[in-house]
Amino acid sequence: MNLNPEILLALETIVGTSYIFTDEATRKNYGHDETEDLSFPPQVVVKPANTFEVSEILKVSNKYKIPTVPIGARTGLSGGALAIYGGIGISMERFNKIIEIDERNLQITTEPGVITQVLREAVAEKGLLYPVDPSSMGSCWIGGNIAENAGGARALKYGVTKDYVLNLEVVLPTGDIIWTGANTLKNSTGYNLTQLMVGSEGTLGIVTKAVLKLIPQNNYNVLLLVPFVKAEEACEAVSAIFRAGIIPSALEFMERDAIDWTLKFVDGVNVNINDNIQAHLLIEVDGNYPEILMQEAEKILHVVEQFEIDEVLFADTDEQKNALWKLRRAVGEAVKSNSIYKEVDTVVPRYELPKLLKGIKEIGNKYGFQSVCYGHAGDGNLHVNIIKGEMTDDNWQTQVPQGIREIFELTIGLKGTLSGEHGIGLVQKNYMDIAFSKVHLELMERIKAIFDPNNVLNPGKIFPDEE
Repeated sequence: MNLNPEILLALETIVGTSYIFTDEATRKNYGHDETEDLSFPPQVVVKPANTFEVSEILKVSNKYKIPTVPIGARTGLSGGALAIYGGIGISMERFNKIIEIDERNLQITTEPGVITQVLREAVAEKGLLYPVDPSSMGSCWIGGNIAENAGGARALKYGVTKDYVLNLEVVLPTGDIIWTGANTLKNSTGYNLTQLMVGSEGTLGIVTKAVLKLIPQNNYNVLLLVPFVKAEEACEAVSAIFRAGIIPSALEFMERDAIDWTLKFVDGVNVNINDNIQAHLLIEVDGNYPEILMQEAEKILHVVEQFEIDEVLFADTDEQKNALWKLRRAVGEAVKSNSIYKEVDTVVPRYELPKLLKGIKEIGNKYGFQSVCYGHAGDGNLHVNIIKGEMTDDNWQTQVPQGIREIFELTIGLKGTLSGEHGIGLVQKNYMDIAFSKVHLELMERIKAIFDPNNVLNPGKIFPDEE
């Protein structure tokens, strides 16, 4: 639909002339995230400053039945913040304040536009930890983390975003404003609307404040980089480490191509890799007692030595540790810079990782595409980057979607699911029938309809297209 002068004037009255944009450059800038090369500019971008303004914008959306999309840092990988029907794009960038760090109750109250790393550093200054650490934490925002239920490298020990959200101030699609819960660690009072909002991908409401749980900070960590001759054995070692009684704070898998491409992409990181090495595990243990950490590291060594490995690298200094984490966190960008690609965010029970990796490679051979795999192996979360390379445009458009469907079918067959942390959004929605029955999907659609009777908030996401 076209936004007539009456609608634009109503929006301008809410946010002021300085915070409404209809020029092509701004619209284009807010029309993409990090999902492939997709671009869907909204017809107008508005930048509210407070909860009341968000509420008033959504009242306009409902009155005129205008598709409206909350837009965060645009670091998403599933197209969740793309304005696929045009309409209104609500940028949350002015919601960038940490409201309070409550050291007595180990809580933080924040607006959604705060960069995740900025929040982590703010609480670290007080000896506290917000453990959620997605690879994009230097640029992604807390609101987007809540929308996608973001995880990260340390999710296997500390949990994902949902495990730290206590209470949310939310503007519903109708413009109503609610707090979803209470600032308490336990809450058995009615339906859990807080957890319903987490991971709902901006389809049920717009978060304007969040109360998050914090934990005490650990003082020490040990980091190992273990090279494996066989990638499937690296996956087998993951489960073996846990069965030996060790719970690492991070356990990351990187295939050979992932490391090779990233070493060319980032500066200041040097890792010597023998020709026969297929994969690495990056393993961290943390705590407050160095002697215990060294015992755990020795136990991990005993486990991985049962497999065919090369020399294990112990990161002795903070500089070495930071370099290895820089390498791991840059893999996604390195792959993207190397080729047109599609990313699949699979997750299975960790013992099934070897079968998942083997199956992905077999499916790639069947359909003629290369894949580069890496991810949070400790919690069974494998990111599969499908590389266009020399594939023809026709095969890219026809063969790859069939291959992705088979990858997801394999994942579900291994008791896994379609996304561990990137969400469904736009690009994965037509695979939802693999994971959910018609009854499941109808329940979700009815929940959406209760919250958003006019279907104005982030429409066209999560649910499969109607045939």
